[in-house]
Amino acid sequence: QVQLVESGGGLVQAGGSLRLSCAASGRTFSSYAMDWFRQAPGKEREFVATISGSGSMTYYVDSVKGRFTISRDNAKNTVYLQMNSLKPEDTAVYYCHARVVGRDYWGQGTQVTVSS
Repeated sequence: QVQLVESGGGLVQAGGSLRLSCAASGRTFSSYAMDWFRQAPGKEREFVATISGSGSMTYYVDSVKGRFTISRDNAKNTVYLQMNSLKPEDTAVYYCHARVVGRDYWGQGTQVTVSS
């Protein structure tokens, strides 16, 4: 069983920054990759970024490359998403996700709103 709790969302002006956090509990955190997804109103949930268990490998959707950075602190069982140069189109509910032993786990989501 894995529990995921996001925090750090909010309202920010275009060009601003936010850092999201996702705290995990349960199975050995460093043994699995962590992802961030987002879902804008009226749209499907989309992948944003992923990081390997060790933190050595990351991958991003093209729309956030160069602006967002995913990282993790395995000692704190936490994954982060640093979001810079935010755009109104980044407005969405952001979810952290883990797939552990073939089962998907999701956090409750945190709202990010970027005003123009």
